[in-house]
Parts: sequence; structure tokens; C-alpha cells
Amino acid sequence: MKLKKRIVLAYSGGLDTSIILKWLQENYNAEVICYTADIGQEIDRKKIINNAKKFGVKKIIIKDLKNLFVKDYVFPMIRGNAIYEGVYLLGTSIARPLIAKDQIRVAKKFKAYAVSHGATGKGNDQVRFELGYHYFGPKIKVVAPWRIWKLKSRSDLINYAKKHKIPIPKDKKGAPPFSVDDNLFHTSTEGKILENPKNSAPEFIFQRTTSPEKAPNKPTFISINFKNGDPVGINGKKLNPENILTKLNFIAGKNGIGRVDLVENRFLGIKSRGVYETPGGTLLIHAHRAIESVTLDKETMHKKDLIMPRYAELIYNGYWYSKERFKLQKIIDQKRNKVNGSVKLKLYKGNIAIQSRITKSNAYSMKKVSFEENKTFNKSNVERFINYHKKKLRY
Repeated sequence: MKLKKRIVLAYSGGLDTSIILKWLQENYNAEVICYTADIGQEIDRKKIINNAKKFGVKKIIIKDLKNLFVKDYVFPMIRGNAIYEGVYLLGTSIARPLIAKDQIRVAKKFKAYAVSHGATGKGNDQVRFELGYHYFGPKIKVVAPWRIWKLKSRSDLINYAKKHKIPIPKDKKGAPPFSVDDNLFHTSTEGKILENPKNSAPEFIFQRTTSPEKAPNKPTFISINFKNGDPVGINGKKLNPENILTKLNFIAGKNGIGRVDLVENRFLGIKSRGVYETPGGTLLIHAHRAIESVTLDKETMHKKDLIMPRYAELIYNGYWYSKERFKLQKIIDQKRNKVNGSVKLKLYKGNIAIQSRITKSNAYSMKKVSFEENKTFNKSNVERFINYHKKKLRY
């Protein structure tokens, strides 16, 4: 008996991917394998398994990738101080390459001829997923339902779900719901009233940060410990990458830290508004820059700042596995072995203040910066230095 072809679907167990699951079964003569990457999003394993089994799915794979996600994707990005368009810490963007890589691994393991995702036709994620698929499995076919099916509206999807007895959450029956994406690094919320930039974001959409007004009236002090450019502990206690980010999320979130409201330029050319919560990541990027300020030389720091916008744009556009990103990462990591020590932060009602930096680095000289008279800095050279740069004004 000839075996059915196989398709590996990135499956969340929710309404949209359940509709896609049924649609794939109806339109392709293939066995669908449901694959879920656990990267720290709110996940209901029982629901995922039960919903997939209702459609006769035999292979349901839920892979815990949280520690790998933080160690090999979030931390390298933090080392690059990556911020897109001045404020966005790339929480959704950095998750897609890992999901795509592992989905292709599953496809190869089960000899699937295709992979499928639930990203919409207007968004960035379809690009991010498919560039990742191509890098690891260029011969594996991609099925992108939102670009090819005849379901054109939310009401079409609801009617399709009713026809096939797919459970419909109450908030999905009327107007399109907020589009929410979350992982261990961040939560993003888009859609509904947020689509009009004149509307303020309602407080109820925030899931992991307390409003600054309701944050504690006393400051919180915390130290983040770094080794070779990566965080390795909190308050002197060594923790694995997953636990570091989990703990920082809690501490920063309760202090009202990590909210961003951004109208961004999507890769496809559309402007969109997103409200992002990245509490632990916000602490990490502040602390990382602070420890670099006393451990790295001026040339290295300024070179990193120069390439950062391009590095961030590559991540946003889905080019994590590109030669250009690999090349920039090498530049970023060139002197990471010098970035060691700890940074003490004061957190108060949405604000972060650097309290101290402790390191054994020789890059910072107390003798040279002292306002007391000393012989380590030759002030007679300063006039020549200024005169040289006066001439350069005319170049």
C-alpha cells in the first residue's frame, strides 16, 4: 500500500490553525502532522492534542525550545543591541527563524513533502517563516493557505468553522479580535481599535506589565551578571538562559517596564501599529549597553552602533540565516569575551536607572577621568587636536 504524502503544519490549536488543518485535509491528499514549538507562549498542551485528534491527526509534536530560543536567538540579538526603528526589540521577528528551522527538521524526519503555516498574506511572518524554510529545506514545498484559499473574510472563516464543527471562541464571532503573539521574550498586540493611531491602547490588552501608575511605590534593585557578553545570573545567582529571562520578565513587569506603542514599517511596505511588551528584554538591553560602556573601547562600541540599524532590519525582515547577518554577528561578537561583570539597576514605575557597573576591565581608567590634577593625561596635546579638527570642517 502506497503511503500518503505528508505536510507538517505549524499548529497552535486555536481557531485559525484548526481551520487550516481541516482545509489542508480537504484540499490535499496528504497526512497532516501537527507541530507546535514551545518558545514560552501561553500554551495549552491538552487543547492542542485534543483539537488535533478531533481531525484524525496521528502525529502531534510539541517541542520545548525555550532555553534554546533564549540562548541562541535572543542573547545574540541582545549582544547586537538590536532595536528596530528606535524602539522595537524584535520579539516576534526573532522567534520565527527557530520555529522554521525546527519545523523543517520535523519535515525531514517524517519525509514530509511540504510544510504549512498560518501567517496572513499582509504580514511579515510569512516572509520570516518561508526564508527559514528555504534555508534549511529548499526542496520542501510551502503551503501558505492565506495566500491561496477562497476564504476572504472573517465571516467566511466563521462559516467554514461552523460547517466543520470547529469550536469558535466568543471573541471571534463578531469583529476580528486583537491579533496577539507571545513568547518568552515578548507579547505583541495588533488590530481592532489599535488600527487607528489616534486611539489610545486600552489597559486591558496588556498581559505581562503592570501600568506604571499601579506599580510599587518603592523602587526595586536588581543586578544582572554578564560573562562574554551574555547574562549568566541575577543578583549573583547563576541561572540558565530560560530562567534568567523568566525572572527578569516578572521583576520588570511588576514595575511597569517594557511597554512600547509603535507604528512600524513592515517589510512588505505597509505601515502597521503594534503594542509590544518586552519587560525582561528591556532590562537586558539597558544592562548590556551599560556593561559594554566600561569594557569595550570607543572604536568597537561605535562600530557596533553603526551596524546596528542594518542588523536589526535584517532580523525584522526575516534574514536571520543570511550571509549578511552572519557577517554582522561576527563583527558584533568580536570582543564579547571582554564584556564581563555586573550591572545594578534601579526600577521604579516604568523607569530604569543604572546604579553601578562592576568589572575587572582595563578599558576604563579612573586616573584619566579624574578631575584631580594628574600626569596621565597630556592637556598640551588638546590644542593641537582641536586645531586639526578645525581644518577638517572645510573638507
